[in-house]
Amino acid sequence: MEICIVAGARPNFMKVAPIVRAIENAEAHGRNISYTLVFAGAKDDPTLESSLFDDLQIAPPQVYLGVTCENLNELTGQVMSAFEHYLQTRKTDVVIVVDDLASTMAAAIVTKKQGITLAHIVAGTRSFDIKMPKEINRLVIDGLSDLLFTAGMGANSIATREGAELSKIYTVGNILMDTLRFNRNRLRQPVGLKLQSGSYLVFTLNRKALLADEENLRRMVEAMIQNADGMPIIAPLRGRAAEIVGGIVDSITHHPTPNTQHPTPILLHPSLSYLEFGWLTAHARGIVTDSGNVAEEATFNGVPCITLNSYTEHIETVKVGTNELVGEDATLLGEMVAKMVRGEWKESALPDRWDGRTAERIVQILMEREL
Repeated sequence: MEICIVAGARPNFMKVAPIVRAIENAEAHGRNISYTLVFAGAKDDPTLESSLFDDLQIAPPQVYLGVTCENLNELTGQVMSAFEHYLQTRKTDVVIVVDDLASTMAAAIVTKKQGITLAHIVAGTRSFDIKMPKEINRLVIDGLSDLLFTAGMGANSIATREGAELSKIYTVGNILMDTLRFNRNRLRQPVGLKLQSGSYLVFTLNRKALLADEENLRRMVEAMIQNADGMPIIAPLRGRAAEIVGGIVDSITHHPTPNTQHPTPILLHPSLSYLEFGWLTAHARGIVTDSGNVAEEATFNGVPCITLNSYTEHIETVKVGTNELVGEDATLLGEMVAKMVRGEWKESALPDRWDGRTAERIVQILMEREL
């Protein structure tokens, strides 16, 4: 069985790495299974630091489609064209896609047009906001998929309500936990950051809507500073987020408001390697983020987390885990940061099937079906 694993962007590699290792393990034990890892972007993609694949303990992609444009419609078309050529020239029995990117949807559409079995990891995930491009991607990918690998029963219910046959749905657990458990004892303290566990906060930001409203973003940054009680806030940001937040921090430093008279405790830091970032978040007093993946990691590590959104596709991180939603409300954010710093956070636990065996289940299912 020849499996093609598609990664559309850097975060996908954290979720496909366990699949790669599980296939390699099955192949080493004599099973008739192999894989090709395909990346939609270019080999010199700046988000793929040189250490990433060593950190994840997998080989780099064998194939790069080389698509680099930012316009989502143009990107979709280019990925479809490049991936169609790949499938027409390489024997493939199953294509595995993960999450909800435009490139993921493009690969899913081409896979079905070529009559190849399509498997979707993290299926049944919804925000229920059809105005979100990623929500449309999820609906299309799940609608096309022959195998829907879900993280839990909530996702199963969504998939069945939307008409998926029960025979297509498999509750396999949260694939990100496989990576977190695999790397738990391999994390590295960032060089140059002399930090003690529980003595700092972490701030990450990437969502375009937050970056577009700089006035409100400044209010949120001020709220964090005001309520951090002098505790440093480490912000390992990339690209436009680093530029915009850096400008806000400089402005606050040179033109403080009554709420920010003290030196700002926000420390912008160059983006970290995967294992360094994992150490930073695992040892923080708390995390402020707009990333669902970071919120999941926080729940796994038992670290308090504030998500800058009014909803999450990973609702178990709120119902069971350490996550709290504050939307884009600066006042509420400040209140929650103050609770975080004081150590007044809710009790939490690990959601069901966060046991690190998701990839093993997926590969076993693929082999049993003899696709």
